[in-house]
Amino acid sequence: MNIFFVCTGNTCRSPMAEAILKAKQLDGMDARSAGLFAGGGPISGHARNVLTEEGIDTDHQSRSVTPDDIDWATLVLTMTKAHKDALIRSYPGAGHKIYTLKEYVYGEEHDVSDPYGGSESQYRETYRELKGLLAGLEQRLDNQ
Repeated sequence: MNIFFVCTGNTCRSPMAEAILKAKQLDGMDARSAGLFAGGGPISGHARNVLTEEGIDTDHQSRSVTPDDIDWATLVLTMTKAHKDALIRSYPGAGHKIYTLKEYVYGEEHDVSDPYGGSESQYRETYRELKGLLAGLEQRLDNQ
């Protein structure tokens, strides 16, 4: 299964989600991430620090969503409803596989908190939120 995480700039939430899922090394599962408005820079320093504290290494560079990413993905998981809506407008044929992360895991279409511009403790909180959501994702996929 190919999981594709999407956020705004691909420097905080989606690369953390990608890194967390890849670190789980689940059989038959791969992950990528991109942003709707990515600028090609490195992952946020705070995001990198939090991942490193958790024993997860990444050399992520932000990048924008491409049609190839959407084709590659079995499941597209966005960080906000606005991201989901934008992707469905751009890729209407893929609407059946595009969800917010919380919607897919919990059935609630709420946003994942955005730590952009915040303190390292805010990034830690987003990391904990994502880690919990990805544990829920793993459980949901195991039950299918």
